[in-house]
Amino acid sequence: MTARERFLAACARAPADRRPVWLMRQAGRYLPEYRALKEKHSFVEMARTPTLAAEVTLQPLRRFPLDAAIIFSDILIVPEAMGQPYRFREQGGIAMEFPLDTAARIEKLEANNVAERLRYLGDALRLVRRELGDKTALLGFAGAPWTLAAYMVEGGAPGNPPALAKLAKADPAQFEKLMHKLTEAVTACLRLQVEAGADAVQIFDSWGALCPGENYAAWSLLWIREIIAALPKKTPVILFAKGMAPEADALIKSGATVLSLDQSVNLAEFRRKYPQVVTQGNLDPALLEVEPDKVRLATRALLDSLSGPGHIVNLGHGITPRAKIESVAALVETVAAAAPAP
Repeated sequence: MTARERFLAACARAPADRRPVWLMRQAGRYLPEYRALKEKHSFVEMARTPTLAAEVTLQPLRRFPLDAAIIFSDILIVPEAMGQPYRFREQGGIAMEFPLDTAARIEKLEANNVAERLRYLGDALRLVRRELGDKTALLGFAGAPWTLAAYMVEGGAPGNPPALAKLAKADPAQFEKLMHKLTEAVTACLRLQVEAGADAVQIFDSWGALCPGENYAAWSLLWIREIIAALPKKTPVILFAKGMAPEADALIKSGATVLSLDQSVNLAEFRRKYPQVVTQGNLDPALLEVEPDKVRLATRALLDSLSGPGHIVNLGHGITPRAKIESVAALVETVAAAAPAP
Protein backbone atom coordinates (compact mmCIF):
# COMPACT_ATOMS: atom_id res chain seq x y z
CA MET A 1 0.00 0.00 0.00
CA THR A 2 1.45 3.37 -1.01
CA ALA A 3 1.50 6.43 1.21
CA ARG A 4 -1.19 7.98 -0.97
CA GLU A 5 -3.39 4.91 -0.57
CA ARG A 6 -2.86 4.95 3.21
CA PHE A 7 -3.93 8.58 3.40
CA LEU A 8 -7.07 8.03 1.35
CA ALA A 9 -7.83 4.90 3.39
CA ALA A 10 -7.74 7.03 6.53
CA CYS A 11 -10.25 9.47 5.06
CA ALA A 12 -12.53 6.54 4.24
CA ARG A 13 -12.14 4.88 7.68
CA ALA A 14 -10.45 1.86 6.11
CA PRO A 15 -8.50 -0.48 8.42
CA ALA A 16 -5.00 0.49 7.28
CA ASP A 17 -5.31 4.08 8.43
CA ARG A 18 -3.05 4.59 11.44
CA ARG A 19 -0.04 5.30 9.29
CA PRO A 20 -0.79 8.70 7.68
CA VAL A 21 1.23 11.56 9.08
CA TRP A 22 1.46 15.00 7.63
CA LEU A 23 2.21 18.29 9.32
CA MET A 24 0.23 21.45 8.80
CA ARG A 25 2.51 24.16 7.49
CA GLN A 26 5.14 21.55 6.68
CA ALA A 27 7.52 24.16 5.31
CA GLY A 28 8.93 26.69 7.70
CA ARG A 29 11.86 28.26 9.42
CA TYR A 30 12.74 25.05 11.23
CA LEU A 31 14.21 23.70 7.96
CA PRO A 32 17.59 25.17 6.96
CA GLU A 33 16.83 24.63 3.28
CA TYR A 34 13.69 26.76 3.67
CA ARG A 35 15.63 29.48 5.45
CA ALA A 36 18.15 29.49 2.61
CA LEU A 37 15.37 30.14 0.10
CA LYS A 38 13.82 32.78 2.35
CA GLU A 39 17.06 34.75 2.27
CA LYS A 40 16.61 35.18 -1.49
CA HIS A 41 12.83 35.39 -1.83
CA SER A 42 9.96 36.82 0.20
CA PHE A 43 7.17 34.53 1.43
CA VAL A 44 4.69 36.07 -1.00
CA GLU A 45 7.14 35.70 -3.90
CA MET A 46 7.64 32.02 -3.09
CA ALA A 47 3.89 31.43 -2.88
CA ARG A 48 3.31 33.11 -6.27
CA THR A 49 6.16 31.38 -8.11
CA PRO A 50 5.22 27.80 -9.05
CA THR A 51 8.76 26.41 -9.12
CA LEU A 52 9.56 27.91 -5.71
CA ALA A 53 6.23 26.84 -4.18
CA ALA A 54 6.81 23.32 -5.47
CA GLU A 55 10.34 23.23 -4.08
CA VAL A 56 9.20 24.34 -0.62
CA THR A 57 6.35 21.80 -0.68
CA LEU A 58 8.76 18.98 -1.43
CA GLN A 59 11.47 19.92 1.09
CA PRO A 60 9.93 18.08 4.09
CA LEU A 61 9.36 14.94 2.04
CA ARG A 62 13.05 14.73 1.24
CA ARG A 63 13.74 14.52 4.99
CA PHE A 64 10.75 12.59 6.36
CA PRO A 65 8.68 9.65 5.02
CA LEU A 66 5.40 11.55 5.18
CA ASP A 67 2.29 10.13 3.59
CA ALA A 68 1.07 13.45 2.21
CA ALA A 69 2.40 16.81 1.09
CA ILE A 70 0.46 20.03 1.59
CA ILE A 71 1.01 22.66 -1.08
CA PHE A 72 3.02 25.71 0.00
CA SER A 73 0.66 28.66 -0.19
CA ASP A 74 -1.34 31.01 2.02
CA ILE A 75 -5.04 31.45 2.74
CA LEU A 76 -4.79 35.16 1.90
CA ILE A 77 -4.14 34.53 -1.78
CA VAL A 78 -7.93 34.45 -2.17
CA PRO A 79 -8.52 38.02 -0.93
CA GLU A 80 -5.56 39.10 -3.06
CA ALA A 81 -7.13 37.50 -6.13
CA MET A 82 -10.33 39.38 -5.33
CA GLY A 83 -8.52 42.73 -5.28
CA GLN A 84 -7.29 43.12 -1.68
CA PRO A 85 -3.52 42.44 -1.55
CA TYR A 86 -1.65 41.54 1.64
CA ARG A 87 1.88 41.66 2.97
CA PHE A 88 3.84 40.62 6.03
CA ARG A 89 4.91 43.45 8.31
CA GLU A 90 8.62 43.74 9.12
CA GLN A 91 7.81 43.55 12.82
CA GLY A 92 5.63 40.49 12.24
CA GLY A 93 1.99 39.96 11.47
CA ILE A 94 -0.19 40.41 8.42
CA ALA A 95 -1.29 43.67 6.87
CA MET A 96 -3.98 43.88 4.21
CA GLU A 97 -3.43 46.75 1.78
CA PHE A 98 -6.63 48.35 3.10
CA PRO A 99 -9.48 47.31 5.40
CA LEU A 100 -12.95 46.60 4.06
CA ASP A 101 -14.39 49.52 5.99
CA THR A 102 -16.91 50.80 3.43
CA ALA A 103 -19.68 49.31 1.34
CA ALA A 104 -17.87 50.55 -1.78
CA ARG A 105 -14.79 48.49 -0.97
CA ILE A 106 -16.87 45.35 -0.47
CA GLU A 107 -18.68 46.04 -3.72
CA LYS A 108 -15.39 46.40 -5.59
CA LEU A 109 -14.19 42.90 -4.67
CA GLU A 110 -14.27 40.57 -7.67
CA ALA A 111 -15.20 36.94 -7.06
CA ASN A 112 -15.30 35.97 -10.72
CA ASN A 113 -12.15 34.81 -12.53
CA VAL A 114 -10.45 33.93 -9.22
CA ALA A 115 -9.25 30.63 -10.68
CA GLU A 116 -7.55 32.46 -13.53
CA ARG A 117 -5.85 34.88 -11.14
CA LEU A 118 -4.67 31.92 -9.05
CA ARG A 119 -3.32 30.03 -12.04
CA TYR A 120 0.12 29.99 -10.39
CA LEU A 121 -1.31 27.82 -7.58
CA GLY A 122 -2.58 25.25 -10.06
CA ASP A 123 0.79 25.28 -11.82
CA ALA A 124 2.58 24.61 -8.52
CA LEU A 125 0.25 21.71 -7.71
CA ARG A 126 0.84 20.14 -11.10
CA LEU A 127 4.61 20.38 -10.62
CA VAL A 128 4.35 18.67 -7.23
CA ARG A 129 1.92 16.04 -8.52
CA ARG A 130 4.35 15.19 -11.30
CA GLU A 131 7.15 14.78 -8.78
CA LEU A 132 5.11 12.71 -6.32
CA GLY A 133 3.43 10.49 -8.88
CA ASP A 134 0.92 8.09 -7.36
CA LYS A 135 2.97 7.25 -4.29
CA THR A 136 2.32 10.23 -2.01
CA ALA A 137 -0.91 12.12 -1.37
CA LEU A 138 -1.13 15.83 -2.19
CA LEU A 139 -3.35 18.26 -0.29
CA GLY A 140 -4.65 21.70 -1.14
CA PHE A 141 -6.30 24.18 1.18
CA ALA A 142 -8.10 27.50 1.58
CA GLY A 143 -9.41 29.67 4.36
CA ALA A 144 -13.06 29.58 5.40
CA PRO A 145 -15.06 32.69 4.44
CA TRP A 146 -15.45 33.79 8.09
CA THR A 147 -11.71 33.57 8.74
CA LEU A 148 -10.79 35.36 5.50
CA ALA A 149 -13.37 38.07 6.10
CA ALA A 150 -12.01 38.59 9.63
CA TYR A 151 -8.65 39.61 8.14
CA MET A 152 -10.21 41.58 5.32
CA VAL A 153 -12.56 43.74 7.39
CA GLU A 154 -9.98 44.36 10.12
CA GLY A 155 -7.14 45.06 7.69
CA GLY A 156 -4.94 42.52 9.48
CA ALA A 157 -5.19 40.04 12.33
CA PRO A 158 -8.67 40.39 13.86
CA GLY A 159 -9.29 41.83 17.29
CA ASN A 160 -11.55 40.33 19.91
CA PRO A 161 -14.36 41.02 19.19
CA PRO A 162 -13.47 41.26 15.52
CA ALA A 163 -14.62 44.14 13.34
CA LEU A 164 -16.35 41.49 11.21
CA ALA A 165 -18.78 40.65 14.03
CA LYS A 166 -19.63 44.34 14.32
CA LEU A 167 -20.29 44.47 10.57
CA ALA A 168 -22.51 41.38 10.71
CA LYS A 169 -24.65 42.95 13.42
CA ALA A 170 -24.71 46.53 12.12
CA ASP A 171 -25.10 45.83 8.41
CA PRO A 172 -26.31 42.27 7.71
CA ALA A 173 -26.80 43.02 4.00
CA GLN A 174 -23.16 44.04 3.48
CA PHE A 175 -21.96 41.10 5.58
CA GLU A 176 -23.98 38.68 3.46
CA LYS A 177 -22.72 40.26 0.24
CA LEU A 178 -19.12 39.81 1.42
CA MET A 179 -19.71 36.21 2.46
CA HIS A 180 -21.40 35.35 -0.84
CA LYS A 181 -18.39 36.71 -2.73
CA LEU A 182 -15.93 34.84 -0.53
CA THR A 183 -17.87 31.60 -0.82
CA GLU A 184 -17.74 31.83 -4.61
CA ALA A 185 -14.02 32.67 -4.55
CA VAL A 186 -13.02 29.94 -2.06
CA THR A 187 -15.02 27.36 -4.00
CA ALA A 188 -13.19 28.34 -7.19
CA CYS A 189 -9.83 28.14 -5.39
CA LEU A 190 -10.50 24.65 -4.03
CA ARG A 191 -11.91 23.34 -7.31
CA LEU A 192 -8.79 24.64 -9.06
CA GLN A 193 -6.63 22.65 -6.65
CA VAL A 194 -8.61 19.44 -7.11
CA GLU A 195 -8.43 19.80 -10.89
CA ALA A 196 -4.65 20.39 -10.63
CA GLY A 197 -4.09 17.10 -8.80
CA ALA A 198 -4.90 17.57 -5.09
CA ASP A 199 -6.16 14.32 -3.53
CA ALA A 200 -7.91 16.17 -0.70
CA VAL A 201 -8.47 19.74 0.44
CA GLN A 202 -8.58 21.37 3.84
CA ILE A 203 -10.68 24.34 4.91
CA PHE A 204 -9.16 26.42 7.70
CA ASP A 205 -11.57 28.30 9.95
CA SER A 206 -8.68 29.46 12.11
CA TRP A 207 -10.65 32.36 13.63
CA GLY A 208 -13.87 30.41 14.13
CA ALA A 209 -13.62 30.88 17.89
CA LEU A 210 -14.01 34.65 17.42
CA CYS A 211 -17.47 34.10 15.98
CA PRO A 212 -20.10 34.35 18.73
CA GLY A 213 -21.29 30.80 19.43
CA GLU A 214 -24.95 31.56 18.85
CA ASN A 215 -24.09 32.95 15.41
CA TYR A 216 -21.51 30.39 14.28
CA ALA A 217 -23.96 28.31 12.25
CA ALA A 218 -25.26 31.32 10.31
CA TRP A 219 -22.10 33.40 10.09
CA SER A 220 -19.55 30.68 9.32
CA LEU A 221 -20.81 27.11 8.87
CA LEU A 222 -23.54 28.10 6.43
CA TRP A 223 -20.91 29.23 3.93
CA ILE A 224 -18.60 26.27 4.60
CA ARG A 225 -21.46 23.90 3.83
CA GLU A 226 -22.08 25.68 0.51
CA ILE A 227 -18.42 25.32 -0.44
CA ILE A 228 -18.24 21.62 0.41
CA ALA A 229 -21.47 20.92 -1.48
CA ALA A 230 -20.01 22.59 -4.59
CA LEU A 231 -16.82 20.48 -4.66
CA PRO A 232 -16.44 17.21 -6.62
CA LYS A 233 -18.38 14.60 -4.64
CA LYS A 234 -15.55 12.14 -4.03
CA THR A 235 -13.03 14.74 -2.85
CA PRO A 236 -12.09 14.27 0.84
CA VAL A 237 -12.60 17.58 2.68
CA ILE A 238 -10.84 18.21 6.00
CA LEU A 239 -12.35 20.95 8.17
CA PHE A 240 -10.20 22.64 10.82
CA ALA A 241 -12.23 24.99 13.00
CA LYS A 242 -9.80 26.03 15.72
CA GLY A 243 -11.35 26.19 19.18
CA MET A 244 -14.75 25.07 17.93
CA ALA A 245 -14.95 21.50 19.29
CA PRO A 246 -18.00 22.53 21.41
CA GLU A 247 -19.80 22.96 18.06
CA ALA A 248 -18.93 19.39 17.00
CA ASP A 249 -22.52 18.41 16.25
CA ALA A 250 -22.82 21.31 13.79
CA LEU A 251 -19.36 20.70 12.32
CA ILE A 252 -20.23 17.07 11.61
CA LYS A 253 -23.24 18.23 9.58
CA SER A 254 -21.07 20.49 7.41
CA GLY A 255 -20.41 17.70 4.92
CA ALA A 256 -16.69 17.52 5.73
CA THR A 257 -15.07 14.09 5.43
CA VAL A 258 -12.61 14.68 8.30
CA LEU A 259 -12.65 16.96 11.35
CA SER A 260 -9.24 18.27 12.34
CA LEU A 261 -8.95 18.93 16.08
CA ASP A 262 -6.67 21.33 17.92
CA GLN A 263 -4.63 20.33 20.95
CA SER A 264 -7.23 21.59 23.43
CA VAL A 265 -9.47 18.61 22.61
CA ASN A 266 -9.25 15.29 24.44
CA LEU A 267 -8.97 13.13 21.34
CA ALA A 268 -9.90 9.83 22.99
CA GLU A 269 -13.04 11.31 24.55
CA PHE A 270 -14.03 12.98 21.30
CA ARG A 271 -13.69 9.73 19.34
CA ARG A 272 -15.69 7.83 21.97
CA LYS A 273 -18.48 10.39 21.70
CA TYR A 274 -18.38 10.55 17.89
CA PRO A 275 -17.18 7.11 16.75
CA GLN A 276 -18.46 7.68 13.22
CA VAL A 277 -16.25 10.75 12.64
CA VAL A 278 -12.88 10.57 10.90
CA THR A 279 -10.51 12.75 12.91
CA GLN A 280 -7.17 14.44 12.45
CA GLY A 281 -4.73 15.84 14.98
CA ASN A 282 -3.99 16.74 17.62
CA LEU A 283 -0.50 16.77 19.10
CA ASP A 284 0.61 20.06 20.62
CA PRO A 285 2.94 21.86 18.14
CA ALA A 286 5.15 22.85 21.10
CA LEU A 287 5.92 19.14 21.52
CA LEU A 288 8.27 19.34 18.53
CA GLU A 289 10.37 21.92 20.36
CA VAL A 290 11.42 19.39 23.04
CA GLU A 291 13.69 16.38 22.94
CA PRO A 292 12.88 13.40 20.67
CA ASP A 293 12.33 10.96 23.56
CA LYS A 294 9.48 13.10 24.88
CA VAL A 295 8.00 13.28 21.40
CA ARG A 296 8.05 9.50 21.14
CA LEU A 297 6.31 9.10 24.49
CA ALA A 298 3.58 11.63 23.65
CA THR A 299 3.04 10.15 20.20
CA ARG A 300 2.75 6.61 21.57
CA ALA A 301 0.28 7.85 24.16
CA LEU A 302 -1.86 9.42 21.42
CA LEU A 303 -1.74 6.24 19.33
CA ASP A 304 -2.59 4.07 22.35
CA SER A 305 -5.62 6.26 23.10
CA LEU A 306 -7.16 5.57 19.70
CA SER A 307 -9.69 2.84 19.07
CA GLY A 308 -10.91 1.83 15.67
CA PRO A 309 -10.04 3.21 12.25
CA GLY A 310 -10.42 6.75 11.01
CA HIS A 311 -7.62 8.94 12.35
CA ILE A 312 -4.87 10.95 10.63
CA VAL A 313 -1.95 11.81 12.89
CA ASN A 314 -1.13 15.49 12.75
CA LEU A 315 -0.40 18.49 14.94
CA GLY A 316 -3.19 20.43 16.61
CA HIS A 317 -2.07 23.57 14.78
CA GLY A 318 0.80 24.76 12.59
CA ILE A 319 4.37 23.61 13.10
CA THR A 320 6.47 26.28 14.82
CA PRO A 321 9.77 27.82 13.68
CA ARG A 322 11.39 26.40 16.83
CA ALA A 323 10.57 22.78 15.97
CA LYS A 324 13.58 20.47 16.13
CA ILE A 325 14.27 18.44 13.01
CA GLU A 326 15.17 15.40 15.10
CA SER A 327 11.88 15.71 16.99
CA VAL A 328 9.86 15.84 13.77
CA ALA A 329 11.73 12.70 12.70
CA ALA A 330 10.86 11.04 16.02
CA LEU A 331 7.16 11.76 15.50
CA VAL A 332 7.11 10.33 11.99
CA GLU A 333 9.17 7.27 12.92
CA THR A 334 6.98 6.49 15.94
CA VAL A 335 3.78 6.53 13.92
CA ALA A 336 5.36 4.48 11.14
CA ALA A 337 6.51 1.86 13.66
CA ALA A 338 3.02 1.60 15.14
CA ALA A 339 1.32 1.12 11.78
CA PRO A 340 -0.25 -2.19 10.86
CA ALA A 341 1.55 -4.17 8.19
CA PRO A 342 0.49 -3.35 4.59
